[in-house]
Amino acid sequence: MLKKLTFLASLAFLTACTTVPITGRRQLSLVSDSEINSLAATQYREVIAKGPLSTNAQYNAMVKRVGQRIQVAVESYFRQQNASEQLAGYQWEFNVIQDDKQQNAWCMPGGKVAVYTGILPITQDENGLAVVMGHEIAHAVAKHGNERMSQGLVQQLGGSALSVALQNNAPVTQQVALQAFGVGSTLGLLKYGRNQESEADHLGLIFMAMAGYNPDGAIGFWQRMEAKGGAAPPEFLSTHPSSGTRIADIQRELPNARKYYKPQ
Repeated sequence: MLKKLTFLASLAFLTACTTVPITGRRQLSLVSDSEINSLAATQYREVIAKGPLSTNAQYNAMVKRVGQRIQVAVESYFRQQNASEQLAGYQWEFNVIQDDKQQNAWCMPGGKVAVYTGILPITQDENGLAVVMGHEIAHAVAKHGNERMSQGLVQQLGGSALSVALQNNAPVTQQVALQAFGVGSTLGLLKYGRNQESEADHLGLIFMAMAGYNPDGAIGFWQRMEAKGGAAPPEFLSTHPSSGTRIADIQRELPNARKYYKPQ
């Protein structure tokens, strides 16, 4: 029986792979989109209920406007690739959380986005905000949360225990999911890897450009974010390391991203 379970787990590991849009990288995906979207929606409702949500009408309107434009761009891209089914179950939401100390933003699987007021002075304007939201939405549509969750399950369980957990939806599956989403007190427990960060930068530039925002603004944003570093870097950098290398990588991506840019 043990050998059989180990074989099933190994088979799942080898066959449960998906392809990241645009980059084409193969990634581990052990949990169904419907399950991970459901877990994300539950966690998102809890975070939003605690809030407090911002009452600043200008902030709320700007975040929703940028988010909806990037949403349209993402849906258009996937439609052009005959891959709209990859966004099945997405129920987009864009909220602003009032917390001037937290310079952060994130997007859960299923299109659940939150932007903290603390990052808005760094984004400076709508185009800067599009850099952040494009990057975070890219993490979601590239299924990096599912990938991190799958990696976490393998690390914590492995072998026969992994097979049992996946079949029975064990509590540890939900625990690892919340860590993988990188929200609240669990932020950064399962950090994005270099490949995932590079993909989010790459895809984010294209999505913001398709939405009518100038991708060249990404350089200024990351320079401002890096300038906020030092002994205690902003929380956004705790899982999104910024460096000269990263900025140089973005500069190399810009000529391609500009091809998608049509000002609105």
